[in-house]
Amino acid sequence: MQGLDRLEGAQMNRRLFLFWLANMGLGARQGAKLGKVGEKKPDELLRDALTATRQKHGVPALAGAFASGDGTVICDAVGVCRVGGEESVSRDDAFHLGSCTKAMTATMLARLVEREVLAWETTVAEAFPDLQDRLHPKFRQATLYHFLAHRSGLPDDTQPDAVIFPRLKRLTEPMREQRRRMVEWLLSRPPAYPPGEKMVYANAGYVVAAAMAEAVTGRSWEELMSAELFEPLDMESVGFGAPPKVYGHDHSGRQCQPITPSPESDNPPALAPAGGVHCSLNDWARFALLHLKGAQGEQGLLLKPETFRKLHDDPFQQGYALGWLVVKRSWAKGIAFTHAGSNTLWFAVIWLAPNRNAAFLAAANCGGEHAFRACDDAIGRMIELFL
Repeated sequence: MQGLDRLEGAQMNRRLFLFWLANMGLGARQGAKLGKVGEKKPDELLRDALTATRQKHGVPALAGAFASGDGTVICDAVGVCRVGGEESVSRDDAFHLGSCTKAMTATMLARLVEREVLAWETTVAEAFPDLQDRLHPKFRQATLYHFLAHRSGLPDDTQPDAVIFPRLKRLTEPMREQRRRMVEWLLSRPPAYPPGEKMVYANAGYVVAAAMAEAVTGRSWEELMSAELFEPLDMESVGFGAPPKVYGHDHSGRQCQPITPSPESDNPPALAPAGGVHCSLNDWARFALLHLKGAQGEQGLLLKPETFRKLHDDPFQQGYALGWLVVKRSWAKGIAFTHAGSNTLWFAVIWLAPNRNAAFLAAANCGGEHAFRACDDAIGRMIELFL
């Protein structure tokens, strides 16, 4: 892709995630003092906050949203679609969510578990009985839950796999076949540790989990996500890969360089279950409200209360549930659920605070530290405004 090698990009994505993990919630812990707000309406206050934050951190565009459990959603986006261009972003434009996709993939799989199409204890050998002889014996008993909780035995993917990534870039088969091939390639080698023994963050685990669903349903992850999640939630702006209108930007150097939206401006599409969804923040807020209400035990949602507990619980005290980091924050009055994501050209972050009946989202159309700090600052400003 223009100016970026995606193998290095995947490594940068992991480094950025680790940077965020070490520093997450700086703004969200402290909040930003905005002074007197006078008689301005909430949407005007949000726009002012986003404008000031974008200018402070020098990102091309910045989007933010606040959602309350009563159904209130306030969202906006400021800035430009492309550095050097004149077209402004709008609140309806889609932003790339990166690894925030993981919670969506886990939610779709939970729907299948409720219908007994899969079980949390389904092993990879059970999902792929015809591949058993090709799977390493120590991987055969790794379960769907192991892959979603990053306890599968797959290695830390700090660096892209030197064998699998070049192979993956050459594949032209349908996504189901590509992900099936990934399962075979990934799990034919010895695990890095015994499955279930410890947590090691691995994007590939979500690809394997998605492939398990594809194998037992005969439908692609993309089809399943649309049918099981996006359509029921009326998330009309959702797509896969790079958003079609708003450009991502490489901000790894001194200048912020726009990257034309194309299949090459994202990680290979076979990896999308780990981080390949884009949508508007208004639609993302629909997903946030689903999990906010689910964390509060509300009945009549897309999933049962006990299923939401499975998605949100952290039985190993590892700080990670299924697609969510689990942390404590004073502003949240206890537990908060969060995640961030980046493909190096975008950055997105979500926070849920069940005890405050609130969710906060932010996204920028560039990657790197500038984007992290802009989104974190935006979250802090929204907490100050709306809590």
